[in-house]
Amino acid sequence: MEYSPKKMNEILNSNSFKFKKKFGQNFIVDENVIDKIIYSAGIDKDTMVVEIGPGAGSLTYKLCSVAKNVLCYEIDDSLRDILSNNLGGFDNVIVKYCDFLNADVCSDLKDYSYDKLYVVANLPYYITTPIIMKIIEDKIPAQKIVVMVQKEVGDRFKAVPGSRDYGSLSIYLNYYFDVYKLMDISRNIFIPKPNVDSIIVEFRRKNNSFNIIDEDLFFRLVRDSFRQKRKTLKNNLKGYDLSIIESVLGKYGYDLSVRAENLSIDVFVDISNNLTR
Repeated sequence: MEYSPKKMNEILNSNSFKFKKKFGQNFIVDENVIDKIIYSAGIDKDTMVVEIGPGAGSLTYKLCSVAKNVLCYEIDDSLRDILSNNLGGFDNVIVKYCDFLNADVCSDLKDYSYDKLYVVANLPYYITTPIIMKIIEDKIPAQKIVVMVQKEVGDRFKAVPGSRDYGSLSIYLNYYFDVYKLMDISRNIFIPKPNVDSIIVEFRRKNNSFNIIDEDLFFRLVRDSFRQKRKTLKNNLKGYDLSIIESVLGKYGYDLSVRAENLSIDVFVDISNNLTR
């Protein structure tokens, strides 16, 4: 596959393709960046890759050449001919034309055997959090997630307690993954060129060591604590036993007037376990 803005435009124009703003479509046209992504992610012939939003297949083409199998989810059915042409030389790729958020990925994966499962995606801003949450909540067994997102979004993934960007997603990610920045990405490698630069972020699944008694309660507690971010725990957690919560907070020097954004994951684990007992 030839990588260049000129060649990509020729492919898109010959198929009368129109970019759809509602899908946040920006296609990669820089082969060097794609090679760096694959090398940094450590994708090899033992790897099963789930790609979300292959677009015109620039990254997909390279994934197919190095991975064992590639399963793609593409919401835009008008890309069908383009992807068929660009990926026609491979027998290890399947593209499902559907919304990833509605897909039963775990069921789809039962058709494959693999040693490692990685999720790879170039994600537009509006869909980043829902996709990450789906991977977590659907228990998709990915050892690694490698996503290209707007730089400001990537910076939020490693937010710490007390910072402006810290929220329930920060805790969810910290519970399951170690988060690493792989590289910064210039807006100039995309067609069309977005208004912001991007960042590649890698999530490596970690061995859980938080010893949570009831995971469902823990995640519900975290979600409810951040329901209205500027309100205190006393206001956000009225449906819980506040006397127990206040007792746990006291061990860390807090009271019910604290906001969720100031509490580390360990505090939430302690509160959750005490509510369970």
